[in-house]
Amino acid sequence: MSSKRYFGTDGIRGRVGEGAITAEFALRLGRAMGTVLQRRGAPLAVIGKDTRISGYMFESALEAGLAAGGADVRLLGPMPTPAVAYLARTLRAGAGIVISASHNPHFDNGFKFFSGAGEKLPDDVELEIEAELDKPFETVASEKLGKAQRVDDAAGRYIEYCKRTVPHLTSLSGLTVVVDCANGATYHVAPDVFTELGAKVITTGAEPDGLNINLECGALHPGNLQRVVMETGADVGIALDGDGDRVMMVDENGTLVDGDGILYVMANERHANGRLGGGVVGTLMTNIGLELALKDLGIPFDRSNVGDRYVHQCLVNHGWVLGGETSGHILCMDKSTTGDGIVSALEILSVMQSLDQPLSALAGGMTRFPQQMINVPVAQKVDLDSSDKVEAAVRDVESELAGQGRVILRPSGTEPVVRVTVEGREADQVDRLARQLAEVVETEFA
Repeated sequence: MSSKRYFGTDGIRGRVGEGAITAEFALRLGRAMGTVLQRRGAPLAVIGKDTRISGYMFESALEAGLAAGGADVRLLGPMPTPAVAYLARTLRAGAGIVISASHNPHFDNGFKFFSGAGEKLPDDVELEIEAELDKPFETVASEKLGKAQRVDDAAGRYIEYCKRTVPHLTSLSGLTVVVDCANGATYHVAPDVFTELGAKVITTGAEPDGLNINLECGALHPGNLQRVVMETGADVGIALDGDGDRVMMVDENGTLVDGDGILYVMANERHANGRLGGGVVGTLMTNIGLELALKDLGIPFDRSNVGDRYVHQCLVNHGWVLGGETSGHILCMDKSTTGDGIVSALEILSVMQSLDQPLSALAGGMTRFPQQMINVPVAQKVDLDSSDKVEAAVRDVESELAGQGRVILRPSGTEPVVRVTVEGREADQVDRLARQLAEVVETEFA
């Protein structure tokens, strides 16, 4: 298969005004996609965006390009990534486009894409769009131009969808919930979802100004949420990221429950009620504590490469429905085609209510192992398998861990470093072994 020049593992992303993240490129991208959708007989695209100030510019450019290519457009306005995937399906669109750089700062932006089924675009469609990008910009005849229309009830549709993902009689009455919307795309939907299900909601990070998305708030910076939970005496805290596909939670004691902890609670409850449907997929970076806790429950576990695309593929290969990443990107394939922070949080709240237990008790069955990661600068792209000394050092560390820990060596895909990660039961031992292994890697490749 030909290599892609623009599309990465999760669309196209970068600094606004540089490379492919310009209004001019967005216009050409829209025309290319419109042409492909027209050719495939599904000339309708839905466009959503997060709250970055540059979203206005890219929304207009994409709209113009799609229309020039002969595709109709439905504009959703600020909308979480999973909402765009859902609405692409329900509006019978040929594709969904999200203008977002997810958890990145405001000065970045990008384009994520979904098929009409609400799943990541297949490789062949991405390659077809890239082929069109290489052609001169041409506009279809006036009578074939696409039309644009704003979907005024997009938020309401998505709110109702989220509420339907929990049992019909589920009530969150009696729960006080703090929701941190990261000043992002969930600011006008997440509080309503939890309020309409009966919770008392305290909202933070819900005043976007175009520049404060993910700024010291949300899933990447849960410290603020922990503080508010403790100050208000809330039962639970929910931190979403800028585009709403990730979630972190905080229990009533102010303790962070990350994606691994969330997966544990979900898997335990589903398994106990015969609803798990197989095993659980994590990634190379999933804490070994989750793997061992699931093993104790008799639940199969597998690891994929880092990235929700790879988690999704592993789930499909196994025929399982539950997986995710430590970062809070949770896939519940029986509920959504992509990671959905609100839907994931709702499942946890539903479990808390049905079992009448606080989050601390539900997550307490998993013991998180200490983890130490050291970024070792390297001179160039390295082949870790080429060094006998590194392999010997890894064997020494694994021998000392004696099956009660893990070693992960992973070259970064974005910067010239090798990430050296060690997990184990004892923090002091983990720290010592990580530094020991990092010194060998540095000696060999720096």
